[in-house]
Amino acid sequence: MQKIGTGLVAGFIATVVLSVMMIAKNMMGIMPELDVIGMLSTMMGSSAMTAWLGHFMIGTLAWGGGFALLYGLIPGGSALAKGIAFGIAAWLGMMVTVMPMAGAGLFGMGFGIMAPMMTLVLHVIFGSVLGAVFHMLAAPSGDDMVFTSDHLAN
Repeated sequence: MQKIGTGLVAGFIATVVLSVMMIAKNMMGIMPELDVIGMLSTMMGSSAMTAWLGHFMIGTLAWGGGFALLYGLIPGGSALAKGIAFGIAAWLGMMVTVMPMAGAGLFGMGFGIMAPMMTLVLHVIFGSVLGAVFHMLAAPSGDDMVFTSDHLAN
């Protein structure tokens, strides 16, 4: 059960990092048509605040908890590699389900080729943070080997 709690904390922190990057992207005017919170708000038929809450629930509960539960099954020799693989899987799921449901087409191609590329980069960063934080919180004291084979599968 402690591993799930660790995953939830790691998922929350990774979602904070992802959210900051999404806000920065919007503030810089990069691909304004790719507004994930706007898309979620429209899909949910609710306010942007509710969409942000949904975004954090997905990142914390689904992705953070899912990462903890599936950790031993995820390919990769380190927590970082597992986090990146998990982030890519989450991206793929978003590209084939959420994007089409939001009217952006498969892989978000309704927004052009930059949409899947940008969201892939964001999900790789999300996964990197998820894996690194999970390792730091779950590793025995003094074990800071995030980049090498680890023993967190149990």
